[in-house]
Amino acid sequence: MGPNGQGCGQACGSGGCGADAKPHILVGRPCVPGRCGPDPIMRPMLLRAGLLSLALLLASRVLGLLRESVQAAALGATGQADVAILMLTLPDLLTGILASGALGYVLLPLWARQRPGAQAATLSRLTGLLLAGGLVTGLALVLAPGLVTQALAPGLSETARATAMGALGWSAVALPLALLAALWTTRLQHLRDFTGLYGANLVVNGVLIAALLWIASPLQHAPLAPVPLLGLALLLAMALRLLWLRWRMGRAEHAPATAPGDGAAATWPRSSVWLWALASAGLPLALPLLARSLASTEGEGALTTFNYAWKLVELPLVLAVQLVATLAFPGIARAFAGGPAAGSHTARRGALRQAFVLAWVLACAAAAALAGTAPALANLLFGWGRMPPEAVAQIGDWGRIGAWSLLPQALLAVLLTLMASTGRLKGAVLAYLGALLLLPTLVWFGQPADGIDGGRVMWAINASLCAAAVALLVREREFLRGVLLWRDLLPGVVAALGVAWLGASWPVTDRLSGLGWALAAALAVLAVAWLASPGLRRALRR
Repeated sequence: MGPNGQGCGQACGSGGCGADAKPHILVGRPCVPGRCGPDPIMRPMLLRAGLLSLALLLASRVLGLLRESVQAAALGATGQADVAILMLTLPDLLTGILASGALGYVLLPLWARQRPGAQAATLSRLTGLLLAGGLVTGLALVLAPGLVTQALAPGLSETARATAMGALGWSAVALPLALLAALWTTRLQHLRDFTGLYGANLVVNGVLIAALLWIASPLQHAPLAPVPLLGLALLLAMALRLLWLRWRMGRAEHAPATAPGDGAAATWPRSSVWLWALASAGLPLALPLLARSLASTEGEGALTTFNYAWKLVELPLVLAVQLVATLAFPGIARAFAGGPAAGSHTARRGALRQAFVLAWVLACAAAAALAGTAPALANLLFGWGRMPPEAVAQIGDWGRIGAWSLLPQALLAVLLTLMASTGRLKGAVLAYLGALLLLPTLVWFGQPADGIDGGRVMWAINASLCAAAVALLVREREFLRGVLLWRDLLPGVVAALGVAWLGASWPVTDRLSGLGWALAAALAVLAVAWLASPGLRRALRR
C-alpha cells in the first residue's frame, strides 16, 4: 500500500514487484512489493533470486520445526513448557502484530520512490520510533506481568504463573531488538538481499536449538533453570540476528542501485495509512494467538499442545498456500494497474483464477495429507524425549481438525492479495475483526462442564476463518465474477474429503509409514484435480 492508500498496482513507477516479495506470511497476509513489472533483462536474475529465496525459506521453516521438536523433547507438555513457549514467541508475535506487517505494506512503496538520502532519513526516523515503542511496550509487560500472563496463558498453575511473570522480563528486553530486526528485514527486502533476509531466521533458530539441546542433554549440569537459560539464549539470538542483518545491510547498501527512486512526492505516509496497514497485517496474526490463549484454559500443558498442533497446520500454509499468493501478487498487481492490455478484464480474471485454483488445490492436497496422517506426523515430530504419549495423541487429533482451516485460508490469501493490489484493505480488516469476535463466541457458546479443549478451539478457528472468507467473497463478488468456478474448486475438495476419510478409517501411526501416506494422499488429490479441473491445467501451463 502506497502513501496515498493505493495498492501496489496503483502506486508503482519502476522496478520489479516480484523481487520484493517476501513469502513468509502467517494466517494469509500477503507481503506487498514496492514496485511492479520486472524488466525483461532482470528476469533471469529474479528467477535465481526467487529460487534462492524459496530454498532459504524452506530451510528456515524446517529449522523452525526442528526447534519445536527439540523443545517438545526437552520440556514435554508441562507448565514450564507453556512458559517457555510464551517467552520465546512473544517478542516476534508482538512485533508481527504491531509493526512488521505495516512496515512491509508502507515502506516498500515509499522507498521505491525515494532517493537514497531520503531512504536513509526514513530508516533513521523509524529506528528511533520503533526502539521507543519497544521500550514502552516492554515496560508495560514488566509493570503488568500478571495481567499479561492471565490473558495469554490463563490455564497456568500458581507456581507456573509466577515463573511466567518473571519470564516476561526476558521478552520485554527482547522486544525492542525484535522491532528493530523487523525494520532491518524490511530494508533487506527492499534491497533484494534474500540471503540476508532468510538467513536471519536461521541464526535465531540455530541459537535456540542449541540451548534446548543443552537442556535436554542428560550430561548437562547447568546452574540455571530452563526458563532463565532460554531467556539468555533468546537475547543472544536476537542480538546475533541484528548483527547479521546489519552486516547484510552494509553489503547491500553499497551494491549498485537497480532502480533508484525518482524522489517525486515521496512524503511521510499519513497516520491513516499506517493504521490500516497495522490492522490488516496484525489482525490475522492475532487470531491464532487468541486461539492459543483460549486453549490454555484447559490447564497446564494445553498451550504447548495446541501450539504444536497449529505448527502442523502452519507449515503447509506457509510453504504452499501463502507462497502461491505471494508469487501471484505481481501478475494480479499488473492486471489491476490500469494499462490498456495489462488492466483488461480478461487479464484480471485470468490472473485471479490462476491464483485461486493453485492455492485451493494445494490447500486441498495439504488438508487431505494432514487430516489422514496427523497422528503419525505428530508422533514423528513431537513423540520424543519428555513428551507424554497422551499429549502427542492430542496434537495429532487437534492437527487433524485444524487441517481443514487450510481451505478458507487459501481463499483468504488470494483475496487479501487482490485487496492489497487495489488499495481496499478496509474490508479485510473488518472481516478479520469479525473473525476475532466470532472465535471466543463459538468457543464459549454451550461450553461443556469439563471445560474447553483444543479440539473445540480448532473447530472454532475453522468456522471463524470460513466466515471471514465468505464475507470477503461476497464483498468482492464483482471482481470474482467468472473467476471462482465450481469445476475448478469441487474436484479438489471432494478428493480431499475422500482421501481424508480413508486415512481416518485406516489410521497410520508409524512415523515413516505416515510420511509415505501423506505424500500419497497429496499426490492423489493433485492427480484428481488435474484430471477434473481445466483451470488447474491452464494455470500450470503458464
